[in-house]
Amino acid sequence: MIPYTVNIKLAARTLTGALNLQNKTAVDWGWQGLIAQGCHSSILIIDPKTAQTIQVLERHKTNVVKVKWSRENYYHNLSSPYCLRLASGDASGKIIVWDVVSGTAHCEIQEHSKPIQDLEWLWNQDASRDLLLAVHPPNYIVLWNGDTGTKLWKKSYAENILSFSFDPFDPSNMALLTSEGIVFITDFSHSKPPGSTGKKVYIASPHASPAHTKPAPAAAPVPTGAKKALNKVKVLITNEKPTAEAVTLNDCLQLSYLPSKRNHMLLLYPREILILDLELSQTVGVVAIERSGVPFIQVRALHTFTANSSVQELVYDLRSQCDAIRVTKTVRPYRMVICPVNENNAALMVSDGRVMLWELKAHTGRAAANPSSGLSPLYSPVSFCGAPLGPNQKRIQDLSLNSMIGQTLIAGEAPPPSSNQQEVQLKFLLTGLLSGLPLPPFAIRMCPPLTTKNINHYQPLLAVGTSNGSVLVYNLTSGLLHKELSVHSCEVRGIEWVSLTSFLSFATSAPNNMGLVRNELQHVDLPTGRCFAFRGERGNDEPPIEMIKVSHLKQYLVVVFRDKPLELWDIRTGTLLREMAKNFPTVTALEWSPSHNLKSLKKKQMAAREAMARQTVSDTEQSSVESSVISLLQDAESKSEISQAISAREHFVFTDTDGQVYHITVEGNTVKDGARIPPDGSMGSIACIAWKGDTLVLGDVDGNLNFWDLKARLSRGIPTHRGWVKKIRFAPGKGNQKLLVMYTDGAEVWDTKEVQMVSSMRIGRNVNYRILDIDWCTSDKVVLASDDGCIRVLEMAMKSASYRMDEQDLTDPVWCPYLLLPRAALTLKAFLLLQPWSGTFTMDITQVDMKSVLQDPELSLLQRCLLVSRLFGDESDLQFWTVASHYLQSFAQARQLSVSKSEEAHAQSEGTHSSPQNHLDICHDILCESSYFQKFQLDRVHLQEVKRSSYEHTKKCADQLLLLGQTDRAVQLLLETSADNTSYYCDSLKACLVTTITSSGPSQSTIKLVATNMIANGKLAEGVQLLCLIDKAADACRYLQTYGEWNRAAWLAKVRLNPAESSDVLKRWAEHLCSSQVNQKSKAILVLLSLGCKTYKSVRELNFLLNLFAHKLIEAAFLDYARLLRSLGLREGAALWASRAGSAGQQLMEDKQRKEESCCHPSETV
Repeated sequence: MIPYTVNIKLAARTLTGALNLQNKTAVDWGWQGLIAQGCHSSILIIDPKTAQTIQVLERHKTNVVKVKWSRENYYHNLSSPYCLRLASGDASGKIIVWDVVSGTAHCEIQEHSKPIQDLEWLWNQDASRDLLLAVHPPNYIVLWNGDTGTKLWKKSYAENILSFSFDPFDPSNMALLTSEGIVFITDFSHSKPPGSTGKKVYIASPHASPAHTKPAPAAAPVPTGAKKALNKVKVLITNEKPTAEAVTLNDCLQLSYLPSKRNHMLLLYPREILILDLELSQTVGVVAIERSGVPFIQVRALHTFTANSSVQELVYDLRSQCDAIRVTKTVRPYRMVICPVNENNAALMVSDGRVMLWELKAHTGRAAANPSSGLSPLYSPVSFCGAPLGPNQKRIQDLSLNSMIGQTLIAGEAPPPSSNQQEVQLKFLLTGLLSGLPLPPFAIRMCPPLTTKNINHYQPLLAVGTSNGSVLVYNLTSGLLHKELSVHSCEVRGIEWVSLTSFLSFATSAPNNMGLVRNELQHVDLPTGRCFAFRGERGNDEPPIEMIKVSHLKQYLVVVFRDKPLELWDIRTGTLLREMAKNFPTVTALEWSPSHNLKSLKKKQMAAREAMARQTVSDTEQSSVESSVISLLQDAESKSEISQAISAREHFVFTDTDGQVYHITVEGNTVKDGARIPPDGSMGSIACIAWKGDTLVLGDVDGNLNFWDLKARLSRGIPTHRGWVKKIRFAPGKGNQKLLVMYTDGAEVWDTKEVQMVSSMRIGRNVNYRILDIDWCTSDKVVLASDDGCIRVLEMAMKSASYRMDEQDLTDPVWCPYLLLPRAALTLKAFLLLQPWSGTFTMDITQVDMKSVLQDPELSLLQRCLLVSRLFGDESDLQFWTVASHYLQSFAQARQLSVSKSEEAHAQSEGTHSSPQNHLDICHDILCESSYFQKFQLDRVHLQEVKRSSYEHTKKCADQLLLLGQTDRAVQLLLETSADNTSYYCDSLKACLVTTITSSGPSQSTIKLVATNMIANGKLAEGVQLLCLIDKAADACRYLQTYGEWNRAAWLAKVRLNPAESSDVLKRWAEHLCSSQVNQKSKAILVLLSLGCKTYKSVRELNFLLNLFAHKLIEAAFLDYARLLRSLGLREGAALWASRAGSAGQQLMEDKQRKEESCCHPSETV
């Protein structure tokens, strides 16, 4: 049995280098757990956990400008499986939707010929997950079916569109960043294009940018940090184009809605980050840097990490920063992406091709006291995966950002003292680094090929000489950098291997005034990294080296100069054998012959040694010793000295400027001239020669190939009409007569036996890059270096470097369930979720980092569901189980409370059982508890009140306060209206009305009648205010829903109605979401989950109803789950859940058993 494994068949791959400027925005981190990055016209798929490139997609002809992973916000089953789907757009306007696992294009889309500005998969509806929205320059947004490539609708706008952002809380709202301002769209729908042109607004500042404003007078107190910037900037959203007096902030780099707060938008400028409240149309937060600071280039808002709220402003404090990188003219940070699942991992893309992978870690311990910082301490939560942590329960440190920092501290609230909470400090840790190739040009050379003699220790190594003088050695089995050696001080011109572990490389400096250079010829030993000058002191002030050629047996080296006779060296001893005379012909091409006399020399030496051995052994000894043993000893002895004792005869051929072919023989120290073959009249100046077996091929500067059959003494010339033949190389392997030819405009593969072309590659036709160097890496794969900074390993057909990901031999195993077949991925998920049939949890299927936690018996089902949803990157499951686990725990707490208290006392405390420490994060908006949601809205309107700067702002604040029931403060704001304002009289009357309103029957009837009439005549907002004044908020919600204001009705229900009335409003909203026109059933499920026990007047009433109806629902759920497990092949689990589903489950198992018996005995069934 062979104790080693050799991968002879290498997979196609691409080694990438520095990025193009157009690749700057082409990066995305998907819910699938993988990073997609554009590099010139290729797309890299990177696994951030192991820092490996696991796929390269190649089909674009121009630079990739946008990539976007499909969202996983849907329920996964066999008909809707987990899949790796990616959309990419290039500079020519082409969009390709990829099947990443197979490396093939699913469909191609082309609308215009200009670069794609933005891409986004629609994730907010359940009708189809194949809808792709794209911005086509200059001013079109087009909705495509990403599965078929069909255009669904197209809409044009007046200004050039730069990017867009969807409102995460309302999918019908969308913002377009244009060249002049922002366009807000409120009627976006996947079924038809927006009907209106949107609301066009401008962003302007009456004063200069905060980073450039002069300091305040010394007499006034000088604020610091963000407060200083916020006091100086007055950013207004206006409907009119700013005048010359106002400075337009038209250098906006990025626009996006905040995913953590409704109706908030983030604007990024080079010197500041602005947080806008869209209801107030005013800046409520600013993060600014000084004039001398490094400008911003990108910002990413998180769902979890929200700002500290105060009465004055939103404040974002710096909690952690990573180490800085050295920025130069060619090395700049391009883009940053965040893991959307856990939000504690980041990847930084650098222009030189590096990918730096950072992880945010939480370290326990108190920070050094710094009173001037004003930062509140951070504490870790006492829960794990949404549930309280058990005393002996295992947990995963730094699982996600919300598991590292408590929610209450993020919201700016001081937590009650708890012995379980620990203060933590956040630190960035560099966990991975991918390095790319340096800038071209390159000189590449593959190590000697695999043979039966070197199979024990063979590694497919590729040496890459770079422009900065270093030599990179890559292992093509894994595609990873094996060694980086700093060998030369100038550009490497060529490399030749002299063994499997050593090579020669040469470099030439820039010429001086005399045209002379400094030549560097270095011998490098790969295992030790030892490097020495092979030519000793030679090399200064001489003509440049044109090429070096190593003989077939690695005995001799020929060094060819431009205007100087060649040198012949003995590689084994490092001695110069011959420096040719000055009248030696100028060499234009040279190649060593593969034929030699080594075998005959070995036979002669073996015979001589056997004779000597027989003379030294007596006859009696010879009879007792087996002849085979003697031969083995002799063979071992001869092999140990063969390299030093034998100097085989080898020979090479070269051509001069006239095309004449010379033949030179070398044996030991002897160099002999051979035959000379006159030039072929059909050939131009010979540029390169290749020799294998009995075939000699010459290529000239005119694009002609001349095939010589030395055995038959025949020659055949083929004009390729491709220009200068730069290089030709034969493929390795006995009897393999394939030839790789490099031209100025591409490459070709020829079959020299049939003298016909096998495949071709031409710049401008099927590729957009120029080839710099070529070689064979195996007998059926070529390796090409190109001017786009990439090195590609391609099949002989030289098509795409994409490959099936399951064919890769990766150094580290990759955890990605999306790479599995649909049935296998769902089986693994079911296996990780529930294993009640086995009694204990096992992890026999796979090795996972979370193995010990998943095997922990104290891990509850809710925690397990949340953990597996994060493990799978399942967006839909993660949202569902986050909301479900929270309200199930709230219900359990309420039920425990009902045991210890009377029903009346519990009814009084209902709605407040969720402590601030246990609330659902505000990024869930309407799904939060009413008490916490109400408190957040009050804090927000107080912030808006502080930031108001005009009458319109004051009016909006007063309206919000009336809806929230804060009548006293609303009256104060109404009375602030100045007498010269046109609304002075109306506001004064409204203040009187609010102050004097009574709960008597006639007044309520009158006000309700007026409100109804106002609503009927188009005054919906005013009528709703009147209804809220007389505590008719439930009627107001019904009117809002009748007129299509569903989100506004849900908001009002959460802040004004009791649990029972609020539940009725939200139920009607859920029914609306389930309708065919809206088709947001997944959101409706979350809304119904958020109702929890608040649907009923008491927990006892809920328990009674559950006892009455729940057993039927539970049996139906068990039955569906049994069907799912059965379809996945988990029969034991299916039988268990079917047994718990009552008679229906028993019937299911009987039907399955009958089907199996009929399949096993078809004749009996007939």
